[in-house]
Amino acid sequence: MRALTYEGPYRVAVRNKPDPRIEHPQDGIVRVTSAAICGSDLHLLHGLMPDTRIGFTFGHEFTGIVEEVGPDARGVKKGDRVMLPFQIFCGGCYYCTQGLTSCCDNTNPATDAGTGIYGYSHTMGGYDGGQAEYVRVPFIGVDAEKIPDDVEDLDALPITDAFSTGYQGAEMCDLKGGETVLVLGCGPVGLFAMWSAWAMGAGRVIAVDHVDYRLEFARNWFGVETLNFKDLDLVTTVKGMTEGRGADVTIEAVGCEAAGSPVHRVLGVYGKLEAGSPQAINFAIHATRKGGTISLMGGYGPPFAGVDIGTFMNKAQTMRTGQASVKRYMPHLLEHVRAGRIKPSKVFTHRLPLDQAPQGYHTFAQKRDGCIKVALFPHSTFH
Repeated sequence: MRALTYEGPYRVAVRNKPDPRIEHPQDGIVRVTSAAICGSDLHLLHGLMPDTRIGFTFGHEFTGIVEEVGPDARGVKKGDRVMLPFQIFCGGCYYCTQGLTSCCDNTNPATDAGTGIYGYSHTMGGYDGGQAEYVRVPFIGVDAEKIPDDVEDLDALPITDAFSTGYQGAEMCDLKGGETVLVLGCGPVGLFAMWSAWAMGAGRVIAVDHVDYRLEFARNWFGVETLNFKDLDLVTTVKGMTEGRGADVTIEAVGCEAAGSPVHRVLGVYGKLEAGSPQAINFAIHATRKGGTISLMGGYGPPFAGVDIGTFMNKAQTMRTGQASVKRYMPHLLEHVRAGRIKPSKVFTHRLPLDQAPQGYHTFAQKRDGCIKVALFPHSTFH
């Protein structure tokens, strides 16, 4: 089969690889119909995730058709059209039974870093991802969510990660209605967090980025106020907009590659230190009011230092975080899509066949050509 493969920092290619096979009685094989490039895939591309091995296939957001199921797989059958949460989970451990599928005990037992994730290095289990023609899906009967006939693949695809992550980011703010919500980052997760904040009753949403076309995209889609932090002092400006206090809640949807940090400017990604950049977290601490809440959804890699924990403590703030437990949000978000409240496919500004994935990665990483998010079509059935 054809699959994207990691060739080393900043280098990916599409190669021939052996087809995946059933390895466990609860496995399934899925023919991938659409896959997405996620912002966190760039951490892999840039060599920031430990134990990302040459020849590994990326891709934790994908939809497809079930081709084969193991003898113990229940709930799906050959021919079903499905989407897969980006995490791999067993459904039966302590955490899964609590709805915390992002903390599954059984799919990444070698580390305390979290559950297994498709295409996200051997640190997260070493499972090949879905930027390929076919993918092995462990626990397919538990993990897979069937896509309703009236939902298009590209409207389902963001629910596998970006939409669910943005939604959980807003949910963790515990909005009561009328709050000022600051969203750091106008990438797909930040965009879906903005929509979710409005849906949960926010009174005001302020979006922050340093790329003008992404700010324009957020304004046009969701009607948010926008700030380019390269043009102003962000903390002073936000306080000036909020009677000197700061935002009631802040959703950090940037993560380890925050532009403008000293590490970003001086050392660059080859120093392997950018995953420790605290830039966005510290923006959140200082721009959020005393007693406010910070929802940390941005992806981070190795342990990091430099977070202004003293100010965080003195301001009596609350920080909530965690990978989204995607499975529990899927039915609810599908309802929003089917009701026409949101069309998630709008984030896919670029749609490419799998063989053009390397170009897609570099366009996305360099923020060129108005790129918000890239969809890949392994069987070239794109339009």
